Amino acid sequence: MSTKISVIIPVYNAEKYITQCIESLLNQTLQECEFIFIDDGSTDKSKQIVENYQKLDDRIKLLSQENQGVSIARNEGLRVADGEYIGFVDADDFIEKTMYKTLYTTAKRSNYDVIISNYESEIDGHKIITKYPFPIDTTLTRGYIHQEILPYFLKEENLNTGCNKIYRNKIIRENNLNFPEKVPLGEDGLFNILFFSYANTLKYIDYTGYFYREVEGSATRNIAERDYFKRAIEVYKMELPTIYEELLEKEMIYKLRSTKLIKSVMAYIHIYFTPSKELSFRTRFRYIGRMISNKDVRKALIICYGELNNTTGRYDKCILNLIKLKSTIGLYCVTSYSRFRNT
Repeated sequence: MSTKISVIIPVYNAEKYITQCIESLLNQTLQECEFIFIDDGSTDKSKQIVENYQKLDDRIKLLSQENQGVSIARNEGLRVADGEYIGFVDADDFIEKTMYKTLYTTAKRSNYDVIISNYESEIDGHKIITKYPFPIDTTLTRGYIHQEILPYFLKEENLNTGCNKIYRNKIIRENNLNFPEKVPLGEDGLFNILFFSYANTLKYIDYTGYFYREVEGSATRNIAERDYFKRAIEVYKMELPTIYEELLEKEMIYKLRSTKLIKSVMAYIHIYFTPSKELSFRTRFRYIGRMISNKDVRKALIICYGELNNTTGRYDKCILNLIKLKSTIGLYCVTSYSRFRNT
């Protein structure tokens, strides 16, 4: 049986949720899949759970490594994957039973290099479906990818995930594409930029089959160990693939990256003003104060303030203006009131 999709699942201390993840994979209506689990030095029962399922279904492969991070784990999966397409799932998450059938059938209909779908997140009990402003069920060619998709990666965070897509494995192998190693945040985005630089065709479908669960210790919530803002500045300043020099003027690149930085700052304000046992209120308050006073943030705000102020809702507009005023206490009051209203 030839493998249609290789699904790569890094695993690190996910015993609480991994059974649901595995069950959702094994119940896929597309049978011709392989499920490559990479245990990244788990200290709980995650590896044992995968081993038990491996005895029941030979589509499960299990690799083990010392704890080296999600990027190295995914690269190990890519090294052994022999599927026509590649998919990624996080061990905390789960997928609809029709997900890979839907994406693969769409890909094969016109031999697409990549398929993009929606995904659902559950954050603080609220379910949110992430969709994109791309033409639906339309063949998008290299011209559109270069003019719209690659610039989108510079401006937004929500396309970065690899979990709501399938990728043609031939492109990954021929161009030796990997996830950047030793990068604490944003590795998905960098991998995607490289892949989409080589892709010739894609389709975006209005289908939601991936369910992202934000849990304690998730990359987006582990505020005590991860300096999100420092990483955002690194992303803002990092050297881009040379294709961007061919596609966009420097001024436009700067504007797109400035917009992404300010949106990241707005998101981090919410994360750091959410009550947490990991860091004291005083520490979090000072962190936000330093963040909104940072020289790169002040420069970026000048570049993109007008557009953001005209295109965001009333609440985000208020946050944006308080950042402009460097009012940490104002941001605390507004975010606290917002949380109170939503409880």
